[in-house]
Amino acid sequence: MKNESPSTARSAARVSAFCAAGNFALSAFKLAAGVIGHSGAMISDGIHSASDVLGSLIAAGGVKLSERPADASHPYGHERLECIAALFLAGLLLTAGIGIGFDAAKSLISGAYKEAAIPGTLPLIAAVVSIVVKEAMYQFVIRAARRTGLSALRAEAWDHRSDALSSVGALIGIAGARAGLPALEPLASAVICALIARAAVGIFRDAIDKLVDRSCDAATLDRLRSCAASVEGVKSVDLLRAREFASRLYVDIEISADATLPLVKAHDIARSVHDAVEHEFPRVKHVMVHVNPYGEPFREEREL
Repeated sequence: MKNESPSTARSAARVSAFCAAGNFALSAFKLAAGVIGHSGAMISDGIHSASDVLGSLIAAGGVKLSERPADASHPYGHERLECIAALFLAGLLLTAGIGIGFDAAKSLISGAYKEAAIPGTLPLIAAVVSIVVKEAMYQFVIRAARRTGLSALRAEAWDHRSDALSSVGALIGIAGARAGLPALEPLASAVICALIARAAVGIFRDAIDKLVDRSCDAATLDRLRSCAASVEGVKSVDLLRAREFASRLYVDIEISADATLPLVKAHDIARSVHDAVEHEFPRVKHVMVHVNPYGEPFREEREL
């Protein structure tokens, strides 16, 4: 079994810590801009940014716990704690989206948007700054998520994008109110609610799939098969299974080798297959290789 490298956890923790600090500063700026500029939309947006601080802390904590080494109580490690953190973040994201949609529907039905005070220029500037900063945070975190395969970071990235989308709604609302079209804000918020909810459901499904050992994609299976088959002494790959375990992969391979080989030589071939797979596929945590005697009629070739 491959030992866990602490570099992934450290990298993810740095990403989340940086974003938490950025969210804190941004939320303070937006709240001040909302109060000074008489913009309820910007005050709500600032509160949303403040909630993202919690999201970043949850992501960092989940990744940190998932990198703890295996022990007697958890012999396969703690990677799935990262998926649980992703589920919490998906819930926060969905809650934020529903909250935005509820406020939009309430404003439209009651006609409250007609009575809102006309905001000043400062909230408009704050909305633009928020969109730029939060989209930059999204790009920063989503690249880290793709590099590490961590669901919690992907969820955190979409939490940042949801805030950017919320700021888009605030910008439209503020600009609309200043132009005499205050209904634009709740209408834009309703669309943003749907986008955020869709992202939350996608993150939730991805985390659940990793918790229940979903098979990896066909392209990866083909590459794994080719890697094993290329090892000297392997006559055929009889069986190949690979399952996602949080951000990692567990692989089971059955190969055939010359039936006349001594046990030590067959073991060396199996070890070479094991090492080749772990070297070529950094996401693989564990490889189990079984050797069948080549030419025996008892086994048909099976593929998944």
